[in-house]
Amino acid sequence: MANKAATQKRAQRIRRQIKKVANGRPRLSVHRTSLHIYAQIIDDAKGHTVAAASSLEKDNKGKSGANVAAASAVGKLLAERAKKAGVTEVVFDRGAYIYHGRVKALAEAAREGGLSF
Repeated sequence: MANKAATQKRAQRIRRQIKKVANGRPRLSVHRTSLHIYAQIIDDAKGHTVAAASSLEKDNKGKSGANVAAASAVGKLLAERAKKAGVTEVVFDRGAYIYHGRVKALAEAAREGGLSF
């Protein structure tokens, strides 16, 4: 139980810092599990999701979603969808996860895809 509470506390601390520097930009939120990775761009002012992508989608079916390659693919796909929605600048919300491995790969792929943060 202490681990879950510590994780939630860490995520809230990160989100609090993000709100200070957001300046109206949407938030790129990442969720990672042992099998898949999910990302979405959230407009907190309006309270809705602008774009989303995950390793569970049809394009990635049959492939492992638990590796750096899958995270990169999700990042590129999310960047494409964000550009179609008219979003180019975001604030990166890593949640309680360390900026390393799959989370870092997703962020770098989103940058290569045209998002700036």
